[in-house]
Amino acid sequence: MTNAKLVALIAVMVMLLALPAMVLAQAQPPRPAVFGGSATLDAVTAANGTVVTATIDGVPAATTTVSGGNYAFSIPQPPGASYAGKEITFKVGTGTAAETATWTADGGAILNLNAASGPPPAPATPVPPPAPVVGEVGPKGDAGAKGDPGVPGPAGAKGEAGAAGAGGAKGDTGGKGDTGTSGAPGAPGAAGPVGGAGSVGPAGPAGVGGEAGAAGSGLLGIIGLIVAVVALIAAGGAIMMGGRR
Repeated sequence: MTNAKLVALIAVMVMLLALPAMVLAQAQPPRPAVFGGSATLDAVTAANGTVVTATIDGVPAATTTVSGGNYAFSIPQPPGASYAGKEITFKVGTGTAAETATWTADGGAILNLNAASGPPPAPATPVPPPAPVVGEVGPKGDAGAKGDPGVPGPAGAKGEAGAAGAGGAKGDTGGKGDTGTSGAPGAPGAAGPVGGAGSVGPAGPAGVGGEAGAAGSGLLGIIGLIVAVVALIAAGGAIMMGGRR
């Protein structure tokens, strides 16, 4: 057999031998706590046969009896429960011991138990002090001098604006004011339409007779007469127009 196979076989055997020990270590419950010492009841050494009880969570966890003034017992942890860190109270006969302990696995101590069979005496009721005597009311004292005026306080904050009031009644009509100064002259108006032709004025005085012209034909004399009449009419119209203006 080679060295490698030999080492592997030894390792397997060691594991097989160690496995039951590991299983047993895991399955083993924690070791109990052990307590012992003297026991007194009402300040007197407890008689032989007096029952000593250890209680956890209000349930008796272990009991023993007094022998020669001493007691001793172990308190195991039951399957499926845990006493770790819990308080243990003790009774000696019918009295409750003033001493307590804490349960720890594989723990315990020498604990001298001192129990009292009756309930502890009630504290004395304090007597209230006597009420003070009240004297008669004395006469009213004179009024004190008037104190100096205090320092003015700071100005208050500005208040909010009030709502607008209703409109007042209409006042009387005021007197007539003075006449204002005359305004600047207005621009010239537009020219009016041309008036109609006036009536024919009276005939003007007869003109001075002209010099006798050269003897001409009869037709030229008539034309000259017509021209003279027209000139007279035009002169009369001009005079009338000038008079209207």
